[in-house]
Amino acid sequence: MTSASGNGGSQPGSQDEIIRLLSDPAVFGPEDVPGAGTVDRVETHVSLVFLGPGRVYKLKRAVTFPYLDFSTPEKRRLACEAEVRINRRTAPSIYLGVVAVTREADGTLALDGDGEAVDWVVEMKRFDEDTLFDRLARKGGLGRAMMEDLADAIADFHQMAQSRTDGGGGDGIAMIIENNAECFAGAEEGVLNKADAETLTGLSLQALEALAPVLDRRRDSGRVRHCHGDLHLRNICIVEGRPTLFDAIEFNDAFATIDVLYDLAFLLMDLDHRGLGRLANIVFNRYLDVTGDGAGEAGGIPVMALFLSMRAAIRSHVDAAQAQTLSDRDKARARAEESNDYLNMALNYLAPEPPRLIAVGGLSGSGKSRMARELAPFLGVAPGARVVRSDSTRKRLAGVPLTRRLGEEGYSAEMTERTFEAVYEEALAALRAGQSVIADAVFAKPESRRAIERIADKAGVPFIGLWLEAPAEIMARRVTERQRDVSDADARILERQLTHDLGRIEWLRVDSSGPREETLKAGLGLIGLQTGA
Repeated sequence: MTSASGNGGSQPGSQDEIIRLLSDPAVFGPEDVPGAGTVDRVETHVSLVFLGPGRVYKLKRAVTFPYLDFSTPEKRRLACEAEVRINRRTAPSIYLGVVAVTREADGTLALDGDGEAVDWVVEMKRFDEDTLFDRLARKGGLGRAMMEDLADAIADFHQMAQSRTDGGGGDGIAMIIENNAECFAGAEEGVLNKADAETLTGLSLQALEALAPVLDRRRDSGRVRHCHGDLHLRNICIVEGRPTLFDAIEFNDAFATIDVLYDLAFLLMDLDHRGLGRLANIVFNRYLDVTGDGAGEAGGIPVMALFLSMRAAIRSHVDAAQAQTLSDRDKARARAEESNDYLNMALNYLAPEPPRLIAVGGLSGSGKSRMARELAPFLGVAPGARVVRSDSTRKRLAGVPLTRRLGEEGYSAEMTERTFEAVYEEALAALRAGQSVIADAVFAKPESRRAIERIADKAGVPFIGLWLEAPAEIMARRVTERQRDVSDADARILERQLTHDLGRIEWLRVDSSGPREETLKAGLGLIGLQTGA
């Protein structure tokens, strides 16, 4: 039991005395007292978080909103228990349990004392806040490897999350769009552009009408699950070297019983808003590579633009509401400007851009996969082009993790045929859904190059083929030195490829032997784009 004396004067139902208790370093236990002169505190509109050197206590505010009710100690206890239960799915080492705030015989308050419980807090293990992804983003500390690990973690979480049929689908999305419209209508004049907000509502409903059957198929096929619900960069940290999701929504099931791609869309939109579109594209493609959610009748490519727009719309009206409550005029003005930035993002996500197909071929070690990955953010609507990679497709069909090496059976003629057929099918489906596609494969045979060109013809979209090449010794060094690559190709396989008759290469040739920046610049130029476009 840890306790601290409280002063009198608290009003009935007030949590002031509890706040004083949790602000005392003594309540964090002897192991946390040395060097702890004060307790750090973080406040939101629904909770107060008290941070000691090693432990954290989170107090639910005694508040009621249309979407939550923390008005009584019992309701706060249930919410605390739900928070621990839900977040232990992804962060078991952070969420330690629920602790009672008790009234002792001498009238003082204590944590986990012998007296009657008067309130409840979530007890957490403190982690290094410098590993929060929003902080890492500001410092330029997020890279491809970390984002691929994050996408893997999200995919694993979604796979184990409970499948639900009582949310999502066309009806669930309609509810969110209608709520957004009501919130926009309630914003004060001059805070955000009401005409743009009305335009956004109309475009969203128009998109929903076309997508409702797809959304329902996704729900019925298990893509609606009990997700995180608040998956942005501030709710991701590093624990034991791995990206870890925390602070999932516990107070309203409807906010978390959603399509898995609507869950992911918050993260993609957040990255995009911070000018990190390249990282958003990496997460997007890695997630689809792992889950296969970009293919099939219930594939998620068609719904991504609407999901991204809805996430930006929510941020817009939340910022508008907060701008109205700020007494500092400069801060209020800045928040209103950000609200309109989000509103413009929401509109831009729904602005159609004609898709196109880029094929990137070349022998192993030529840099084709790097070229495909770096071109993708520049192409099409956010979050950029879908990169359909033969290596990833092959391993997904084989049912193995992307980084696990396949045996000889994984490269049989039959498996190779299945792989390329799947590449063509997914590319065609994404193009027909309005998403630009980069097809990434060796494409060593003339017939495979002709086959991917026919996909563009079927979809009625422009096609450009890029053929990357470099001296054999450079390609051999690359395949020998690379790490964390999905491809299983090594120097032995490259040596075999070098003996193939490639036929006449009619695609645009790119010398990839130089620095990466020069190769990317050449590729962008050949497809009619420039770096920074």
